Amino acid sequence: MVRSRKARLSDLDEIALALPEVTREPPEGGRPAYLVKGKTFMFSRGPRKDAFDPDTGELYDDVLAFSCTAEDKEAMVGDDSSPWFTTPHWNGYNAVLLLERDLPRITLAELREVLTDAWLAKAPKRLAATFVPESP
Repeated sequence: MVRSRKARLSDLDEIALALPEVTREPPEGGRPAYLVKGKTFMFSRGPRKDAFDPDTGELYDDVLAFSCTAEDKEAMVGDDSSPWFTTPHWNGYNAVLLLERDLPRITLAELREVLTDAWLAKAPKRLAATFVPESP
């Protein structure tokens, strides 16, 4: 069995832009947001008072937000050893958060799965129905 390498920030573009009908905002550079047919499925978030380091109180300035299903959210944030998290601001929203600095805590395969699932959560049903994921 081949082990997947650790995920990197550059993998976001490679994976997301390989999905059908995806656009990136801004198109180049900057912190990305990815949209499918105008609906955002993953975006970078600036500092907000609801996401901070519990030890220092410093606001996180590198939060990534990924759309997901309610079931996936529960499973991803329910594991204390997981890098995925949520905040009270996100209660009731089907999304999980990850710090850019924690990308190496997940594998490339895991990032591909989460981004693909985020895309599927926001893609129009007809487009999603025609999607066949590539083998890793």
